[in-house]
Formats: sequence, structure tokens, C-alpha cells
Amino acid sequence: MKKPVILCVDDEQMILDSLRKELSETLENQYEIETALDGYEALQIVEDLLEDGHEIAVVIADYMMPIMKGDEVLKEIHNKSPSTITIMLTGQASIEGVTNAINTAKLYRYIAKPWQAEDLFLTITEATKSYIQAKNIIKQNIELIKINKNLIALNTACSRFVPDEFLKLLNKKNLIDIEIGDSVKKEMSVMFSDIRSFTTLAETMPLEDVFKFINSYFSIMEPAIVENNGIIDKYIGDAIMALFGSVYHADCAVKAGISMLKKLAEYNLTRQAPDRPPIKIGIGINTGMLMLGTVGGKFRMDGTTIGDAVNIASRLETLTKLYSVPLLISDCTFLQLKDANQYCIRLVDIVQVKGKSKVVSVFEVFDADPPEIQRKKVATKTEFEQGLVFYTTEELEAASRCFEKCLQYSPEDTVAQFHWKRCQKKTFRLKGDECWK
Repeated sequence: MKKPVILCVDDEQMILDSLRKELSETLENQYEIETALDGYEALQIVEDLLEDGHEIAVVIADYMMPIMKGDEVLKEIHNKSPSTITIMLTGQASIEGVTNAINTAKLYRYIAKPWQAEDLFLTITEATKSYIQAKNIIKQNIELIKINKNLIALNTACSRFVPDEFLKLLNKKNLIDIEIGDSVKKEMSVMFSDIRSFTTLAETMPLEDVFKFINSYFSIMEPAIVENNGIIDKYIGDAIMALFGSVYHADCAVKAGISMLKKLAEYNLTRQAPDRPPIKIGIGINTGMLMLGTVGGKFRMDGTTIGDAVNIASRLETLTKLYSVPLLISDCTFLQLKDANQYCIRLVDIVQVKGKSKVVSVFEVFDADPPEIQRKKVATKTEFEQGLVFYTTEELEAASRCFEKCLQYSPEDTVAQFHWKRCQKKTFRLKGDECWK
């Protein structure tokens, strides 16, 4: 490791020799001693030392020198090496010269000629201590900057596992403040989405490709949720659970669902090869009171949500399979919409919640359907909903005629097909476990 350097600048060789001798004795060879007879030589030595990787700890410069005065030399050296301690050594320095050195070179001390050996000893000793302290402070600051960068990176990484919005909902500033059992009761909109026939799809891929596929899919879906003020609560295999708790959270959830389906349609354009079939998803959204908080044990903790609102959202997602539609919402979500008329929505059924006596009206949101199918659903909406009225009053023949008219105009309407078949079987409203299959 190279020793730090002390540079002495004076136009008298005798002075330089005396300084070298006294400094060598004082510092006990802890520093290299360099000398220069004028300012230009000093600046060249400084450039060479810095280029060679040396640290210049202290510069002692005479004031009265030909061509370049001491204050000018110290100023130039300070510009090249700001951490270097500067000392002026002269008996003829003007107030102006000393002031200039203080202002432009951060002059550490002024020593008058002829100097006292003890005075020089104390000055150099304190100057080198100051240099070492400043150097250590710089090192500490660099370490602190590294630590802060690591902490920022760690916080950023942690926020991907526990979103900042989750902490805010629990009124916590950071992860350190969270304890097991922290919870809050809040009205929110809950979304569940799932890839259709994912198991069958995954069986055709190598395991490594399954992860690539899921991550590719999630990278498309995530922005649609986040951009609509949603929080991704968790990924469950190929499924996504998201929460919406901001103002007009029902609208945010519905808009997120529509956006997800539109992004999926774009994504499917890249999946046209035989080994990359287009994928379908189902989305269920419900709104209501739930408990959001933390659960776990001593070594593992996780965030979770509990309540009927969550269960119903999950059940609605499963119902999308039954009706062969991609997006269903509950009556609770429908009633919370700021203006339901801005969406393409129709009532598709009234079902009973599994294990409960509660009845839920189920609505289809079809804004993301292809334009022609969307147009036909809008055109047959009145006839379709009239068929539902007849169906709920057990007028199955009248209901069947309504659904048949819908199918004549829109044969691809899967919900109308479903209800028409139920009318033919003369079954009335799915109940209990059956309605959630």
C-alpha cells in the first residue's frame, strides 16, 4: 500500500532540506516527503502523484516565491486534491494572501518563519490527524451510501412481496411495524381470476416452460390491476387475487377486469402456433366488508383477507366456467358502481351462496367481448332479461321462448344457451352446492 505524501514548496533549498529532516523525524517514515522549488514544479509533482495513485495528505508552501505565490499554489493544489490539508509557511505573507488562501484553498494553518520546531511538530501532527479523520469520514459516508442503497433495494424487493398499499391499509409505516394479528375491517372490492384448463395446458409443457408461461402471463395482467388502483394480494398458482380499496373501488375493480381481458386478447395474438394455443380466463368480482390483516406463527407470517365478500368473489370466478363467460360481478359490486350505464352489463342469474341462505344476483360485464358479439348482447338484452323474469317466476315455457329468440339472433350467446337448456330440462334455479360447480 502506498504511503500518503507530504509536499513542501519553497524557493530555498536549505528550507526544504530542513523541512524534510524535521518532518521525517516527526512522522517516523509514515509519510513520503516530496519537495519543490517553485509552484510550477509543485503542481507537476501533484499531477504525477495523483496519476500514480498516491494520496497527498499535506502541502506546506512558502508565500513569497517567484512567478507563482504560495496562495496561488495552494489554490491550484486544492482544486486538484480537495482533501489535502494546506499550510502556509512564511514570514512575509500579506493579509490579502492569507485571506485568499483561506477562501480558495481552505488554509489549515499559517506558520511564521523562522518556525519553532515544537510549533511545526504540533501543526503537522494535528494536520495529519485531521487528514486521517476526514479520510475515515469519507469512507464511512461511502459505506453509509452503500448501506442506504442496499436498504432501498431491500425495501423495494420487500414491497414486491408485501405491497406498500397493504401497509397503508393496516396504518403501518413499514414492515418492521407489522405484528401477527394486526387487522382492519374495511369495505373493498375483491377480484379472483384464473386461467381456464391450466392443468391440461401445463401438462403439455416442460416444467421450466410452465414458470416462464405463468410469469409472462402475470406480467401482462399485473399492470391492468395496478393501473386501476388495485393491490395484488397474492398469486395462487395460475390464479390472481386482487383487492381494491380506493374511492370508487367497485369501478376500479370492474375497469381492471375489462383491461385484463383486453390485454389478454392482445397477448393471445402472439399465441397462434399449435403448441401455443390462445388462453382463456375467468374473473369474479364482489364488494363488501372484509377483515384484512396478518396471520402466521413465530417464523412465518403472511397477509390475508377474511370474510364472505372474499368467498363470494371466489365463487363468482368459478361460475364463469358454468356460463362460459370471462367476467362476472355480484349485485353488491353492481350497486356500488358510480354509473352502471357506462358499462356493458346484463343480469345473468340469481344464485344461492353455498352453505348459506343468501341469494346473489350475478351480472355479466361484456365490454371486452368482440365488437360484433357485444353488439348482439346489447341488442338482445331486453329479451334476455325478460326471459330471466319468466324463469324466476317459474314460467319456463315463456322463458324458453325468450332465450330462443336471443339465440336466433346471437347463437354464440353462451348464457342464453345455458338458460334455454335448463328450461328444456324443466329445472328451476340452481341451489346449494350445485350452483357453484
